[in-house]
Amino acid sequence: MNLLKIALSLILLLSITNTYSQFTVDAELRPRFEFRHGYKTLFPDDTNPAAFVSQRTRLNFGYKTEKLHFYLSPQDVRVWGDVPQLNVADENGFSLHQAWAEILLVDELFLKIGRQEIIYDDQRFFGNVGWAQQARSHDAAIVKFEPSFMKLHFGAAYNQDGESLTGNVLTTNTYKSLQYIWLHKDWEKLSASFLFLNNGLQYIDETDETKNDTRYSQTAVVHLKAKVSKFNFSSNLYYQLGKDVSNNDLSAYLLALEANYSATGNLNIELGGELQSGNDYGAPTNAKNKAFNPFYGTNHKFNGFMDYFYVGNHINNVGLMDIYGNVKYSFNKKSNISLALHQFFAAAKINDETSKNLGFELDLVTSQKIGEYAGVQAGYSQYFASKGIKIVKNNFDGNTNNWAWVMLTIDPVLFTWQKPEIENK
Repeated sequence: MNLLKIALSLILLLSITNTYSQFTVDAELRPRFEFRHGYKTLFPDDTNPAAFVSQRTRLNFGYKTEKLHFYLSPQDVRVWGDVPQLNVADENGFSLHQAWAEILLVDELFLKIGRQEIIYDDQRFFGNVGWAQQARSHDAAIVKFEPSFMKLHFGAAYNQDGESLTGNVLTTNTYKSLQYIWLHKDWEKLSASFLFLNNGLQYIDETDETKNDTRYSQTAVVHLKAKVSKFNFSSNLYYQLGKDVSNNDLSAYLLALEANYSATGNLNIELGGELQSGNDYGAPTNAKNKAFNPFYGTNHKFNGFMDYFYVGNHINNVGLMDIYGNVKYSFNKKSNISLALHQFFAAAKINDETSKNLGFELDLVTSQKIGEYAGVQAGYSQYFASKGIKIVKNNFDGNTNNWAWVMLTIDPVLFTWQKPEIENK
């Protein structure tokens, strides 16, 4: 906490001494109740469902001048009851979600460095995972070139367990290093992005430390968006190559196409499909891995809200085909309701006797704004299992698989101060 006090003191000092500066403080309090009866995987026999309240609390500090943007976001994540009433210490729920600075190097060229969220395009591959109470952030440096006609970013990160005198083996559950380039261009009714990632994962040999290695895969991405009358189209094309962490040759892909139609001012209809390649029988064979990995995307946003696929699971498996539709109706600017339907199939063989059908999911979500700084959301999802998903996940049979949640978000702006630029007389 001493570091936080020092940082705030420096921000206030800079606010006074700079010609132009802006200082803002905002907060977020987000408790969420969940009832889990088959969330993420099929509900097992002879067990009880889970019910709990989790909560995220953030205090965000932002300071901005003509040549500097500084941001600090400490957060506390907890489950109600995970510490006693007369607690001496919390369950390590306090963390620093973001702490970064962005400086202007020369005109249109910026450096952003520190712990930060990395978000690109539709968050399919780089996202902040905002649904998760802890969310995702990276320790990284990003050079940004942003003239008026395009955006070009180069990012890099290198991770280590801590300071040491010898050795560079990473045991923390994260990537060892990454480097990427992102290029984005907007036209009147079309936008296009290209992303290339070189991603290094730490391999540790438990018997011979001389074989410890960083193994690199590469992912190339093309993301397109277009607007035609009342239709909005988006597409993704991904290809992965290189090596996975087990040193298998990687050759995988993702293809996606989505169309959104504004039927009226209140009604939106969405249809789409996504195909992620996978391995026959659910595992790499002959040192070849054909299963796509979305790595650092906001995976909860895709392939159904019950998170059966790619949310900490389903990696190096049979892949996925997701054919979906979504209908959203807005009653007014403050309230809406949406219904999404997903039909899932395996992209590769489950076994020689079983259909590729992985089941069907229904997601119902409603949102209501309450005043200026608060809103409530609620959802209900149900997964209708098939024989295929029972084999891929487990063999629990005949149980209902559903999930319900209610979330309140309170996000007030606590303080804003701005020192205007003084014009030259």
